[in-house]
Amino acid sequence: MNIFLTLNKSYIDGKFVEGDSGEVFQSLNPFDDSLVAEIPLASLEQTNKAFEVADNSEWKHNPKQRKKVLKNLIKLFIQHRKNIVDVLIKESGSTFVKANAEYVATINILRESLKLVEKIGHVGNRSSLIPGKKNLIYRSPKGVVSSVAPFNFPLHLSMRTIAPALALGNAVVHKPDVQTGIVSGAIPAVLLREAGVPSNVFQMVLTEPKLVGEVFFTHEKINAISFTGSTAVGKHIRKVTNDRFISTALELGGNSPFIVMDNANLDHAVRALIPGKFLHSGQICMSVNRIIVHESVYEEFIDKFKAATENLKMSVEHNKVGIIGPIINKTQLEKTKKFIEMAKESGEMVLEGEVSGNFVTPFIFKDIKNDSEIAQTELFSPIALIIKARSNDEAIRFANDTDYGLSAAIFTEDVEKGQKYAEQIESGMVHINEQTVLDFPNIPFGGVKNSGMGRYGNPYVLEDFTDLKWMSTQRGPLPYPFN
Repeated sequence: MNIFLTLNKSYIDGKFVEGDSGEVFQSLNPFDDSLVAEIPLASLEQTNKAFEVADNSEWKHNPKQRKKVLKNLIKLFIQHRKNIVDVLIKESGSTFVKANAEYVATINILRESLKLVEKIGHVGNRSSLIPGKKNLIYRSPKGVVSSVAPFNFPLHLSMRTIAPALALGNAVVHKPDVQTGIVSGAIPAVLLREAGVPSNVFQMVLTEPKLVGEVFFTHEKINAISFTGSTAVGKHIRKVTNDRFISTALELGGNSPFIVMDNANLDHAVRALIPGKFLHSGQICMSVNRIIVHESVYEEFIDKFKAATENLKMSVEHNKVGIIGPIINKTQLEKTKKFIEMAKESGEMVLEGEVSGNFVTPFIFKDIKNDSEIAQTELFSPIALIIKARSNDEAIRFANDTDYGLSAAIFTEDVEKGQKYAEQIESGMVHINEQTVLDFPNIPFGGVKNSGMGRYGNPYVLEDFTDLKWMSTQRGPLPYPFN
């Protein structure tokens, strides 16, 4: 029995407490719809208490303690790897490959966060134009960070906020998506407690918006918001926080273009596209959404891509080789079915997949118009849309013709020219001869346009999780002109 699967409670003021809203969430395993856990959902009163007890007043002054807790936390995550991966598979429908990749990404975030601990306090001096004046620059924690995470990469996208926020001396109130509430909420809570985090520094609430409303965006104790999710909710956050000058780091939707130029290595492009499009069945914000191919290599590329996709293996729970896992829930499954029908009406089907239970094997469509509704929709599913471009320049124009700008890819044998094209793409991240699903803990991760604002990664996350202060000291009197 996995020791973590019994952790179905919220964590408030140092204790695991059962939600008292009267509503219970049935957490189901996407592989077979078996029951993973019954989670009593927390009430608004319990959620308010979590914010009320959150406090960083002592934590922020103790870098030695912060470093010790993070080091302990890394050891605990390593110690419990097998059980953590198991819960990722059972709760989120992750394949074995995806679950282990997510675990490694989480460990990398924890290790990088250790480097942030010392970046609080006096961080530098600046020269002065006035004799006798010394300019000192200080960096201080925001205070209380409200963290809201999604279901697709639940552990990594939770710890991407929690670990650096704590390292920088903040307190955190965290709300995971309840369908992955154990792996991205309860597991971090129990391991942080064991690592020695003070009871007022980290809170975790298992609940749903219908029960608590907008409290994770509007509570008066909040000094910063970190949210990963849909663009619609991101816009709502901006609206409800409009009269408060608080930091908001928002990673939202995507419509990632994958450009294959006329001189691309097609075999290389296809190998990269397989994980870029089909890892976690496409349920990743960075997943390739539009495959834009130069007309001179269009048919050859499609043949190679189809052949590679036909060989993909579907995963059963804990299978170590399959890449195609289940769609996480019935709502997402119905959306996927709808998108398949839209694609059938918009282009020619190259490969017909199969819908079986919660599983959808890959569908490939060609001759999709870039301005069609299906091409402008974030698919979040294993549906590949191929768009023909008459030139490399047109491919870039197609790539930019979207409301989103999270991640993009360009395949070309001319890397220098590829870099110049990459500069033209309106996206927070662009990869040359690599797929779009990339995230490292020391890069500026984030999007532009409707894909969000703010950046994660060291040191870029400092802008959203800390405040800068200019402190000056003056030695000797100044000759003010009006004295």
